[in-house]
Amino acid sequence: MRAWIANTDFEWYRFLSDRPDLDELNFWRPSGAVFKVLAPGEPLLFRLKAPYNAIAGLGFFVHFSVLPASLAWAAFGVKNGAVSEADMRARIESYRRRRGQGEEHVDYKIGCIILAEPTFFPQADWIPQPHDWRPQTEVGRREDLTQGEGLRIWQAIVERLRGRGTAEPLPQSPRYGAPQTVQPRLGQGAFRVVVTDFYDRRCAVTGERTLPVLEAAHIKPYSDGGANAITNGLLLRSDLHTLFDRGYLTVTPGHRLEVSRRIREEYENGRDYYALSGRELRAPRTENARPDPVLLDWHNRNRFLG
Repeated sequence: MRAWIANTDFEWYRFLSDRPDLDELNFWRPSGAVFKVLAPGEPLLFRLKAPYNAIAGLGFFVHFSVLPASLAWAAFGVKNGAVSEADMRARIESYRRRRGQGEEHVDYKIGCIILAEPTFFPQADWIPQPHDWRPQTEVGRREDLTQGEGLRIWQAIVERLRGRGTAEPLPQSPRYGAPQTVQPRLGQGAFRVVVTDFYDRRCAVTGERTLPVLEAAHIKPYSDGGANAITNGLLLRSDLHTLFDRGYLTVTPGHRLEVSRRIREEYENGRDYYALSGRELRAPRTENARPDPVLLDWHNRNRFLG
């Protein structure tokens, strides 16, 4: 199994390590350069820059996306490693200025490396960086965790995780131990971004592409035991999301939109929504990302007002 050892600012580490309840984070990059180094479930290790020169934690890769900075903040908030959007932007812009990307007054795009289950080690548990680390390695480097320095670091990580009592197994897969990928659990921010990207950033019903008004809807609500899983998600325009959650709309297991008669009865309107009735859903092209028909049936029976 591979890992990516990423250079990390101490202030970013300090801010997030004070939040032990984190289930995810956005390891942003100041530009939209594509990140194709890791597969889902592989670890990204946080290397603190000089003078620390140590591995101070890790997270498990979920997804990479290029997003406007405003939407990165809307999806992850303080999980971006900043107390406010203004603070996040100030940090991003300091890097962008160094690279001649001085676009402080526009909603520029940034790379979002989304990680699940982040862990930060106290200073006493920091792990020495690879002995052959080159100071000129600006962004990071890939590491084989099955041999050499990579194996040494992974074994040290496992020891620290077990010592903190966090080494709980996932179903059908050891959580920690021999280097292998795990299936990361999605947090709310990751769910929003993953659903958005798998639906090609278009409303599943209307095809609307204006990103700020598109929202990831749970078919079975999280509060009712629904998972943050792509198969439990639909990308909907914000008004359709509201109506779906309230039961005025549903999607059949055959991927057709149904509109409740209650809109007309209760609001004496709804012409634009009735025009959408029977429309076929724009489902993801990836087979295992399409809405679960069992969950769609659940919404039909338990939420739809008929």
